[in-house]
Amino acid sequence: MRKNFLISFVVMASLMFGASFAMAQDLTLGLKGEPTSLDPHFHNVTSNNQMALYIFDKLVRQDARQKLQPGLAESWKPVNDTTWEFNLRKGVTFHDGSPFTAEDVKFTLERIPNVPNSPSSFTFAVASIKEVEIVDPHTIRIHTELPSPLMPRNFAAFNIVSKKAAEGMTTADFNSGKAAIGTGPYKLVEWARGDKIVYERNDNYWGEKLAWEKIIVRPISNDGTRVAALKSGDVDLINFVPPADVKHLGETKGLNLSKSSSTRLIYLHLDSDRDETPMITDNAGNKIKNPMKDVRVRKAISKAINRPAIAARIMEGLAIPAAQMLPDGYEGTSPNLKPEAYDPKGAKALLAEAGYPEGFKITIHGPNDRYVNDGDIAQAIAQMLTKVGIKTEVNTMPKAVYFGKASALEFSLMLVGWATDTGEHSNCIGSLLHTYDKEKGFGASNRGRYSNAIVDQKMEEALVTVDPAKHNQLLIEAVEIGMGEVGIVPIHYQVNVWGTKKGLSYNGRTDGYTLPHEIKAQ
Repeated sequence: MRKNFLISFVVMASLMFGASFAMAQDLTLGLKGEPTSLDPHFHNVTSNNQMALYIFDKLVRQDARQKLQPGLAESWKPVNDTTWEFNLRKGVTFHDGSPFTAEDVKFTLERIPNVPNSPSSFTFAVASIKEVEIVDPHTIRIHTELPSPLMPRNFAAFNIVSKKAAEGMTTADFNSGKAAIGTGPYKLVEWARGDKIVYERNDNYWGEKLAWEKIIVRPISNDGTRVAALKSGDVDLINFVPPADVKHLGETKGLNLSKSSSTRLIYLHLDSDRDETPMITDNAGNKIKNPMKDVRVRKAISKAINRPAIAARIMEGLAIPAAQMLPDGYEGTSPNLKPEAYDPKGAKALLAEAGYPEGFKITIHGPNDRYVNDGDIAQAIAQMLTKVGIKTEVNTMPKAVYFGKASALEFSLMLVGWATDTGEHSNCIGSLLHTYDKEKGFGASNRGRYSNAIVDQKMEEALVTVDPAKHNQLLIEAVEIGMGEVGIVPIHYQVNVWGTKKGLSYNGRTDGYTLPHEIKAQ
C-alpha cells in the first residue's frame, strides 16, 4: 500500500511541477519574425539567419555574447599571412545520412556569391578568397591574395550546406525543404508560410544533447497577439516582448522574463547619392534636387532626433541611445563618438545654411512588424523632423513588402535595423557604409548608397592588417569619418526581452537569436 502511494505521489508531483517541460518533447515558439527564405545564403537578415541555425551549422560558432567557438571546424590557424587552415569535425553527418567533408565547405564557399537575386548577400565573408584547397576530407586551406585576419570571424557569419543535397538546387528548393538538409540540431518537417514552421530533432546531431523532440515556430508579428499567445499558453516562449508589456508580464504568475543588451542597432538610411530622390518635394509638392546630398541636411536630421526621449518613452527604457554601429567595447568602436545631442535650433540653423530655411517635404518608410516598436519609432521621428521644418509623412508596411522595396532603392529615408554577424565593426562598415560593390560584396545593405573613398580605403586596409592595434585603429578612423558625414543616422541599440512559461529559462543572446537548443527546462 505504501509503495503504491509513493508511486502515485511521484506521478502527481511530476504532473504538477514541470512535467510539461522536464519530460515534454514539444516546444512551441511565438516569434516576431518569419524568414523570407530557408536558403541560408539568400538573404543576410536576422530572421533568416536565426532559422538557418535550426537546420544548418557554421564552421565557427558564436556564444551568447558573440565570442568565437568551434563549430563544424574543431580548430583553425594561420599557416602564413595569406593562408588559413581549418580542421573539420569528424563523424558529422547531414540529415540524409551523408558525411560532412571538406567538399561541402568548398561547395558552400563557391555558392555564396552566386545565389541569384540575393537582396543582401554573404559575399563580404568570402570575397577575399583566391583559392580553396582540400588537403584531405577533414582539412581545408583557404588562400587569399592579401592577409585576411578576420577570416574566422567572417566564417561565423554563414552556414554550411550539403554539396550532395544543394548542388544544382535553387532557393525555391530550400524553401520547399528539398535542399534544406543540414548538419544542424533539427530537421525541417514543414513550412506553412504565415502559419508555422515545424522541425523535428536530429537524433544524430554531433553537438549538445537536445531536450526537445519537436519545435513548432509560429510567426506572430503583432505584439499584442504574441503576448496574448504566451499568457493563454498557446506558445511556450515569445521573443521581442514589447516594452509596454514588460512590467505586467514580469508580475504575472506562471511566466518568466529574461533580458539581454544587444548589438541590434536601429538607424536611418538616407539617400545621399541620387540627384533626385523619389520621396522628397518642396513645400508645394514640386520635385527638387535631393537635399540629403548635403551633409548639413543629414546632420540637421540627426540633430532633430531626441534619442533619450525615444529610449525612455517609446522603448520604455529598453534601448540605449547610439552614436555608432556597435555599442562601446566591441572591436573597432570609437571612444570619441557620443550620441548626437537633441538640438532643434541647431538643426534649423543647418537647414537654413544649406538653403532650406523653410524645409521641405519627405516620407519616412519603415517596417511595422520587424523591430521592437518600429512603427511607433518612425512616427516619433517624423514628428521631430516636422518640428524643425522637414514636413515628414510616415509610410510603414509589413517587412515582407518593405525590404524588397528598400533594396530596390524605392525610398529616400528608411528606418532599418542591423545586428553584426561577426561581433566587430568591419562587418557593419562593409555592409552599411562602404560604397556599394556587388562583385566584392561590399555595401550589400547600403540602401542609402553613401560613399566615401577614404572610408572604403581604411576599411579595406583594416581587412588585410594583421596587427590588432593597427587593424582596430583603421576601423575607428573609418567609423569616425562615416559617422561624421552622417552616412547613416544611428538611433539606439535594442535591449531584447524574452518571455517564457514557468519551468523554462532562456539566456538571452546579444545577436537576438532564439535558439531551441539553448532553451532549458528548469
